[in-house]
Amino acid sequence: MLLVQNIRLSRILRNTWKVDLIMIASCTGAYLIREYLIAHHFEIPVIIPSLLGTAIAFFIGFNNNQAYDRWWEGRKIWGSLVNDSRSFARSLISYPSGSDEISRRMICRHIAFLYALKASLRGATDEGLSKYLTDEDILEINSQSNMHNALLNIQARDLQKLSQNNQIDGFRFMDLNQMLVRFTDSMGMSERIKNTVFPTTYTYLTKVFIWLFVVSFTLVISQSAGVYSIFLGWLIGFVFVSTQINGMSLVDPFRNNSSGVPLNQITRAIEINLLEMLQESDIPEPVRAINDEYIL
Repeated sequence: MLLVQNIRLSRILRNTWKVDLIMIASCTGAYLIREYLIAHHFEIPVIIPSLLGTAIAFFIGFNNNQAYDRWWEGRKIWGSLVNDSRSFARSLISYPSGSDEISRRMICRHIAFLYALKASLRGATDEGLSKYLTDEDILEINSQSNMHNALLNIQARDLQKLSQNNQIDGFRFMDLNQMLVRFTDSMGMSERIKNTVFPTTYTYLTKVFIWLFVVSFTLVISQSAGVYSIFLGWLIGFVFVSTQINGMSLVDPFRNNSSGVPLNQITRAIEINLLEMLQESDIPEPVRAINDEYIL
């Protein structure tokens, strides 16, 4: 997630340089075609790039709105996980009477659940979860395809043990179980965003329309601007392309890049909070911003 208000031009150019080269080549080709093939035969109507520009504005507006909705929903889901995790740990510390061994194990397992969910959303393997699990837990979750869901199943069994041992009453059992249900909901909503592909027709047609617009605009403007139409065509196309790429960077909010939801920071913050609530001495450091510009 970006932390600064101003984005460096170099970062924008790193994201768009390939498209920039294609646009420059297209503008150059359009200028040469107009200059040496069609200049003395007919003129390109000005209304063509005008209509294409209007269509592009609608497509980019739709794409960016939908992309931001996906990003914001992902951020809200993990914001809820932060609050629910703190409440879950607080209840496990305060509710049970007698030995706190099961409660401590459940809180540590919850940290592992968050790391497993984060690794799944980012398509990575997170080694940080193993230190919070017993050998039996690791053996069980490794036999299942959905590790984070398997961890919730183990949590439910331990919660049942607390009830059977009379360490919590029925009302507190229902309260803790409801929190497990909320974790399942957050997990499912995150997976839904991750597994739902953004309609490729919108992104594809937007790219095609931008290319057609750049070519037609260069053909029209070259009638009065001459060779400078190559630069002007690229400049106008750069505005559309950079706007479209900016929106598409939010389509997958859990991607491990500067535009994604900062899952590393969020999971580490929850980990620190829960370990402090357990009065542990080995507390990890918070995730720091990279170059004071963004955080992952």
